[in-house]
Parts: sequence; structure tokens; C-alpha cells
Amino acid sequence: MRVMLAAIKRLDAAARVALGMLTLFYVLALLAPVIAPYSQSHQVDIVNMSNRPPSMDHPFGTDRFSRDVLSRTLYGARVSLTVATLAVLVSAFVGTFYGLAAAAIGGAIDTLLMRVLDALLAIPRVLLLIAILALWSPVPLGMLILLLGLTGWFGVSRLVRAEALTLRERDFVVAARSVGAGTGRIMWRHLLPNVLAPVTVATTLAVGNVIALEAGLSYLGIGVRPPSPSWGNIMLEGYEQRLRSWWLVVFPGIAIVTTVLAVNVVGERFREALDPRLRPPV
Repeated sequence: MRVMLAAIKRLDAAARVALGMLTLFYVLALLAPVIAPYSQSHQVDIVNMSNRPPSMDHPFGTDRFSRDVLSRTLYGARVSLTVATLAVLVSAFVGTFYGLAAAAIGGAIDTLLMRVLDALLAIPRVLLLIAILALWSPVPLGMLILLLGLTGWFGVSRLVRAEALTLRERDFVVAARSVGAGTGRIMWRHLLPNVLAPVTVATTLAVGNVIALEAGLSYLGIGVRPPSPSWGNIMLEGYEQRLRSWWLVVFPGIAIVTTVLAVNVVGERFREALDPRLRPPV
């Protein structure tokens, strides 16, 4: 925690702005039921208020069912950010455990685990998810989170293993092994605290990727299903009317692009702040 706080203090102005925007999105998502003008499925007036352009009463316009797009975008932020955050946490947990186990045990077990990982990395993640979600439809939100998490840990595990292999030969690990510390104790007490910084950076960067991935799957109609709004399926609902009712696509699209860019900027700056080799000379 102290390392992360120190890294935040070293962030430049652009990264601080990105972090502020990202925090704002999470706050808006959390407070969506309080600040949204309407509920996510409330129909204002199906006869007279469908597909209305942005106005003072409806800043993001309305859709074909006369639902307020601003309200649905705020509620969609809850779904999209929750799915991305929880899926990345699942990936980080599985990948960290897998990489630590491979590095700490070593030998034939390490070789076997890495060959399994190579086989998994050979499968394109997007095609795998499309195949699973197309065959198993509709998928509950919790299962979608697990699928995104359990197909995204491969890179984290390689990163953790590489870091743990360098730490395994350090004096403090050798000393712990010499006094009888077992593999489990070395993993959790000596290796894990020292790999948390790169895992945190990788996890931060992965949030942006999963937001875009979930939006793409929902846009294809195999991710988050209506009536639950997500940024992707809001865009899907407005795709056929994108030329006549542009606001149905533009505002959720801006939310996706802004969030992904903010996450990537923060993640890159964290990486530079936590890795001494990437810091500019004083």
C-alpha cells in the first residue's frame, strides 16, 4: 500500500487528470440510483418521447422506447465497470497463484505448468469467448464475469513467474529456505509481497482491455443482455438508427473511449513510477 501511495505521488499532471476522471466514473456508477434522472427501464412517454435528440430535459436524448439515455448510460457504467473490475480481480488472483506456484515449486512441475500455459495462450481469447457465449446463451452476469476472468490470467501468470524466479535466488529467500521454510510459506510470506507492484500495474491496464472486450461482446449481443444496460448493448440498441439518432451511439461510445484511455494512462504511469529502470534521469 505504501508503495502504491508513493507511486500516486509521483504521477504527472496527465496521469492525475486521468486518475481523477476514472475515479469520477466509478463514483457516478456507484451513485447511479441517486443521481440518474430516471430508472434504467423507465419509459418517459412511448408515444411522444421516443428517439428525441439531446435537450435540457434529456441531455443524452431518448431511445426508441422513450428511455432516458443519460440514465441508462449511468446504470450501464455500473454494469460495465463492475464486470471489468471483478473479472480483472479474478484474473489477478488465478494468475498470481499459478505463477507463484510454478516459480516456487520449480523443476518438472514448473515445466509442466508452463507448457499448459503455452497451450492456453495459443487459443485466441476473443474467439474462445465468442464460441462459449454463442453456444451458452443467455449467460448470467456472474458467469460472464468468471468467463472473462478465467480467460484473462495467462499474461499475469507469466509476469508473476518471471518476477518470482528472480526473487527466488535472493538472499532473503535463500535464508528462509535454509531455516526450514516450506514452499507455501516462501510463496505467501516472501514472494507474494514483492510481486504485488507489477501485478497491480498489469491489473490496472487489464481493466481497460476488459471494458472494451465486454462492450464488444455486448455490442454483438452475446455479452450483457437487456434489459440490464451496459455501454455495449446501449450502442447495439442504437446501431440501426445511428444516422438518424446518433446520440444513442455517441454518448456510450465516448464513455467507453474515455474510460479506456484513462485506465491506460494511469496504468502506464504506474508502471513507470514503480519500475526504477523506466524513470527519467534526475
